[in-house]
Amino acid sequence: MILPRRAFALARKELFSYLNAPAFYGAVVFFLLFCSITLFYFQGYFALNSATLRPYFLNFQTAFVFIIPVLTMKSWAEERKTGSLELLLTMPFSEWDLVLGKFISVMALLMMMLVLTIALPLSLLPLGTFDGGVIMCEYAGALLLAASATALGLLLSSLSKNQAGSFLGCMAALVVVILVHQVTYTFNLPGWLSSLINFISLSFHFQSFSKGVLDTRDLAFFILSTVLFLYLNTRVILFRKWSA
Repeated sequence: MILPRRAFALARKELFSYLNAPAFYGAVVFFLLFCSITLFYFQGYFALNSATLRPYFLNFQTAFVFIIPVLTMKSWAEERKTGSLELLLTMPFSEWDLVLGKFISVMALLMMMLVLTIALPLSLLPLGTFDGGVIMCEYAGALLLAASATALGLLLSSLSKNQAGSFLGCMAALVVVILVHQVTYTFNLPGWLSSLINFISLSFHFQSFSKGVLDTRDLAFFILSTVLFLYLNTRVILFRKWSA
């Protein structure tokens, strides 16, 4: 049974722990600088001569490959290393309480980062006629992609014995699920294989949001993939509980 009050109590504890760690602030600076420098320097935004922020939001998914492993690597791996996981498992919390607490705390941090990026679109608004609805849709897509990637990162952290293994495993997995659809543009693959690769790619499902289109199929994919990864995480935690 999911008890949101307990999950939020755990999330507050986790959130304070992150906010007291320098790694979070380093991740914030990297995220903001990476997305902005890539947009203006490497992508030559002003040379595009178009009132669109699509390139900016597409940079988010690449940044998440580095940011989300940093935020999720210590969630479960550190608990196992310090032995505090066994203490958590003896407390009156369900597996869903523990998993949701971790998930909510990381998502709160990512939402803070996304809020900080609003300054750039606001500074560009006087330079052209931007579609506010498209920008809101792009932010919604970025948040949904982050949720699915975070749930995957937490699952891999629960399977790892240390933070280094969790970080590398999560980064490798995110490179695959976010950027794998690029393979379909490079190689002439059979139709069924291209469809399969696109289906598992988070970036492919983000494309409709980046265009300002709210596709219910992509929305369902992000929600269902997030729930699936969180569910698998609870199964791993339950296994740890019985094997402890």
